[in-house]
Amino acid sequence: MAVADRRTTTHPADTPAPRPRTTTPVALGLALAVLATLVWSGSFVTSRALGDSVPPVQHAFWRWVVALAVVAPFGARRAWRQRELIRRHLGFVLLASLLGVTVYNTLVNQAGVTTPAANMGMIMAASPVLMAVFERAGGVRLGARRIAGLLTACTGVLLLVGGGASFSAGDLWMIAAACSFGSYSALLRRRPAGLDGAAFLFTTFLAGTVLLLPAQGVSLAVQGGFTPTTGTVLPLLYVGVASSAVAFFAWNKAISLIGPTRAGVVYYLQPVCVALLSWVLLAEPTGWAQAGCMTLILGGVVLGAGARR
Repeated sequence: MAVADRRTTTHPADTPAPRPRTTTPVALGLALAVLATLVWSGSFVTSRALGDSVPPVQHAFWRWVVALAVVAPFGARRAWRQRELIRRHLGFVLLASLLGVTVYNTLVNQAGVTTPAANMGMIMAASPVLMAVFERAGGVRLGARRIAGLLTACTGVLLLVGGGASFSAGDLWMIAAACSFGSYSALLRRRPAGLDGAAFLFTTFLAGTVLLLPAQGVSLAVQGGFTPTTGTVLPLLYVGVASSAVAFFAWNKAISLIGPTRAGVVYYLQPVCVALLSWVLLAEPTGWAQAGCMTLILGGVVLGAGARR
């Protein structure tokens, strides 16, 4: 009697499909968030450095004019192709433009007139907690650990602007900027599906610049223009190219890959980077009071954003 062959032939359809790899998108998202955070750290120093020579609104306006010129070759044609999609979601686009372009950077520049760059970076470190709050408003559950982190970070901010470090009216402008940026970052999760990243950047940059036109006209009439010199033009090119075109594209892409809360974890690097840059480039002192406030803020945001949903 012949012995039956017990070997079985595995059909390709019976082979389990390999699990999708998720490491690469997460790593890319974290890397892009790091890039945006490092570049934006330099923009706070720039806002402080130009505080006495370029009016805040004009600083913001020319920043976005430069950024628009940089993004236009890549985004203008794509935006035109997606004009119907943009038109259907015009309310979203205008709100994102207002928060992320028109308001946020203008407030940062206004804060830079009177607030040290290190303070600006520390106050902005609370924005990841604000992102978590906005996510909760969108239906995401917040646990006790995240709430504790929120309270800790807010305590650090209050101490910073109320006596933990030198107080100025610019600190209040910076708190408003943090709220605007947190709102913008949370809003990015609702970006319409299919809207190209370059098209979105071009459209928001264009709309945000147009929304700045009335304030630009008032600033020119009341404060006059500024004198273009190497000390003003080069910083404006930096914030227009690097801090706007490059950093906003990187941050928006990071949000789409890993979400605002996870990207916010990387944002904790910013106060340290800003403090070091302001110390090296602007000779701003960093005392124990600022270090203590920084510890509270960073501890709060790490505690809050690190909690599981």
